[in-house]
Amino acid sequence: MASELTLSLLVGLGLDPAPRIVMESLTDVSVNIGAGGSSPSGFELKFATSKSSPITTHLLPSGYFDPPTRVVISAALRGVTTVLMDGVITQQDVVPSDEAGKSVLSIKGEDLTRMMDVVDFGGLIPYPAMPDFARVALIVAKYIPIYQTIPLVIPSILFDINNPLDAIPWQSGTDLEYINMLAERVGYTFYLQPGPMPGMSIAYWGPKLQANIPFLPTPTPFAIDWDGRSNVESLQFSFDGFKKTVFVVLIQVPDVPVPIPIPIPDVNPLSPPLGEKNPVPLKVKPLTGLSGYSPIEAAVIALAKTADAANVISGQGTLDVLRYGSILSPRTVVEVKGAGITYDGEYYVQTVTHTIKPGSYKQSFTLVRNRLIPSGSAFSADLFGGQQLPAFATAAPVPAAPPGTPVAPPPAPMPPLPGPGPAVPVPLPGGPVVPAVGGGAVVSSLPGSPTG
Repeated sequence: MASELTLSLLVGLGLDPAPRIVMESLTDVSVNIGAGGSSPSGFELKFATSKSSPITTHLLPSGYFDPPTRVVISAALRGVTTVLMDGVITQQDVVPSDEAGKSVLSIKGEDLTRMMDVVDFGGLIPYPAMPDFARVALIVAKYIPIYQTIPLVIPSILFDINNPLDAIPWQSGTDLEYINMLAERVGYTFYLQPGPMPGMSIAYWGPKLQANIPFLPTPTPFAIDWDGRSNVESLQFSFDGFKKTVFVVLIQVPDVPVPIPIPIPDVNPLSPPLGEKNPVPLKVKPLTGLSGYSPIEAAVIALAKTADAANVISGQGTLDVLRYGSILSPRTVVEVKGAGITYDGEYYVQTVTHTIKPGSYKQSFTLVRNRLIPSGSAFSADLFGGQQLPAFATAAPVPAAPPGTPVAPPPAPMPPLPGPGPAVPVPLPGGPVVPAVGGGAVVSSLPGSPTG
């Protein structure tokens, strides 16, 4: 691999560096960072082996790659180390081959949330007088001694604290299921962010921020079709006009026989607009499944769903890390240049996939945003939301006539139209005479009838 880029692999409970034979046999590394919530991140390692390889004769029999062995993958680019994955092995596949050195060992795994989804504690752990964020912090804290998970729990605006004399909440499901349920109830998300150092992870439980957060580096802007300074290999965008949805909550008011629909506004300070032009919503959908929530909880959940449905602009592409100059991290905001005035601007990096091979480091990514046209551009107001047409689309001024040019006389007034003439009866064959409406000559008549 290029000298300016080095790959590190830590394996086992003590996170010891992988043996030299393991690193020399490593042919392919794939790391997929999901969006969080119910979409865990995963990884895959591929090794070239043979029957006489120490991996086959010693490491596999000794359980070196058995689930749930911990694996930390990190990459150092020009002296800056980025932790790509901190997870556990979930599966191993062996593909033997008749050719020497062509056998393949595939190691697959997921991030550390997999270990939070093992034991079902339903009905076993009470949480008296504890709000949601306190329960999450307590659950994450028990993983600190083993996996060094640092809880980053942001309290919700909903402080629903039950009186222990009235009711005591009990955990339902596994730790991961219960945390995700609490997050969904207040419109939050939960994920593990590996780093900032190998062997550490940040357990984030909070709002779905579409903004750069302090513990992640601000990504280098993307440049495409940029006079030889392009730093991405491919980039494409899509505008799904029917994705944006207006959610409606039905409110039952006393003494009113029918429920009143209340639309949820597209206003969320945690998901700021990433552009100027706000697409027009083309779908209206009632928001169901909120019967067990308080009005404030229902409003917060509705705002979160509205923010998700507002990301109608999506993008995807690939880049070469050595050419790009840094390692792109998900859950950050990146600026795009050279894609045209409609699709330039800031995007939220939703997912990133790392593909590392000897001498090559590629990344594929997906982007989303909620508006078109970058903020602060010359295209600042239009027919739909206040943007005005750019200079090239405005009408050219009419040049003034040179001095001494005679002025043409005004056109003569049009003579008045003649008034209506007498009505002319139109006889129908074999029928009564029908008087014509209006005056003037008869233009056409029924077949066989006289034309006056």
